Amino acid sequence: MKKIIIKTGGALLLTLAATAAQATATPQWCAEGKPVKFAGVTWESAQFFTEIANFIVENGYGCKTESVTGSTAVTETALVSNDLQVWVEQWDRTNVIKKGRTDGKIDLVGNILAGGTREGWFVPDYVVNGDAKRGIKAIAPGLKSVADLPKYKDLFTDDEDPAKGRFLNCPSGWDCERINNQKFKAYKLAATYTNFRPGTGGALDATISSAYERGKPILFYYWSPAGLMGKYKFVQLQEPEFTEKCWKTVQNSTTDDVCGTVTPSFKLTIGVSTPFIKGAPDVIAFFNKLSVPADIVNHAITEMGERKVGGSVLAKEFLQKNKALWTQWVPADVAQKVELKL
Repeated sequence: MKKIIIKTGGALLLTLAATAAQATATPQWCAEGKPVKFAGVTWESAQFFTEIANFIVENGYGCKTESVTGSTAVTETALVSNDLQVWVEQWDRTNVIKKGRTDGKIDLVGNILAGGTREGWFVPDYVVNGDAKRGIKAIAPGLKSVADLPKYKDLFTDDEDPAKGRFLNCPSGWDCERINNQKFKAYKLAATYTNFRPGTGGALDATISSAYERGKPILFYYWSPAGLMGKYKFVQLQEPEFTEKCWKTVQNSTTDDVCGTVTPSFKLTIGVSTPFIKGAPDVIAFFNKLSVPADIVNHAITEMGERKVGGSVLAKEFLQKNKALWTQWVPADVAQKVELKL
């Protein structure tokens, strides 16, 4: 009996020793007492992704975390200078980010949106195909592409200039506004449409939602991931096939010699400062695996708007409901620590 107890105790000690040896150590960055500062990005999908990453870094890896708010330019500059360490949902479009990568001060890791992004010019589905359940007849069944827009201008009348249609662009200062301005030139729409910028992202969503709920025609720019993509049914207008040559002219707001092209799908990544990459390689390994399907993201964003809750609420609910997915991103002991906090 004594031998059995000794053997059992020995096996237990070996198991504990093995478990201790396999446990994920606190990243050096965090062990030194330095907080991991996340950019407090304002749009909903970025809030959702940021809160998922933040929750796991804080509760799974034992790091202190902070959120740093500011404009895109300010927080991206702070990332490059290592005044903050993590910028979730990077689209890799700004000169600040491109230069930061070239200079070796930051890197973009992971692929957080499975399938990539989607951007373009849209109309409600009922405009093209009708909606029998709502008693709406199709009023533009031939509207397929941006080349068709001039002959349909009267459907999208601009209240302030009734002789023209209205294209609902992004708010002034957004990167997509600059891209759409160039496409507006390329598609030669100035004579038939007003290039209208709403005051805020909220105003953009409210205008689209109001028209959709009333069954009215509206022409607008939109993108995925975004809440309205999960709530409504839109038709994306065809644009010329992608070419690198034309995409460069679309990105260059200083030229009028622009040719149209569809916006390519982008891989959404996580921007991280180089010192943090060196100080927390286990966290970077987690970031490289973090990836959520677009339908889950769009649904979460819709919930944020309808329930008036923040990204932290939806991120926690996502972690509670999708254990089989996110536990693939981290070691088992990290997953156990996260689960204890859910």
